[in-house]
Amino acid sequence: MPALQSRGRGGRHRRLVNEINVVPYIDVMLVLLVIFMVTAPLLPPGSIDLPTAGRSQQKSEAYIEARLEKSGRIALVTMNAGESIRQEATERDFVARVRQMGAGASLPVVISADKERPYGDVVKLLDLLQRENIRAALMVKPGP
Repeated sequence: MPALQSRGRGGRHRRLVNEINVVPYIDVMLVLLVIFMVTAPLLPPGSIDLPTAGRSQQKSEAYIEARLEKSGRIALVTMNAGESIRQEATERDFVARVRQMGAGASLPVVISADKERPYGDVVKLLDLLQRENIRAALMVKPGP
């Protein structure tokens, strides 16, 4: 209920005071602050169990890495397939060389490109592989 303030003689003219008295709220906040300051050191410190990453026991899957070099050449290298085979390819004979190395039925193709090559060149290689129903993926390597 708003406070009434008398004005003039005998309190005939009373006016409403439209102000909120915030002193009780400040008192409550100070009491809460003291309670938190006293109880905070008594609480046990929280511990977070972070997950750890270990080495996989499963052998890595074999694949063919198509490296799109800065000069535009495409180097094909078999990875994790025993003996590593390396071949050079052009955009025209790319799919034929990949098929020759065993892609399609058994080996997927992973494309990695030099960062200075336009992304459109990578998309062209992905499109060629997709048209031939060869599994393809992109590889990102951390920079120096």
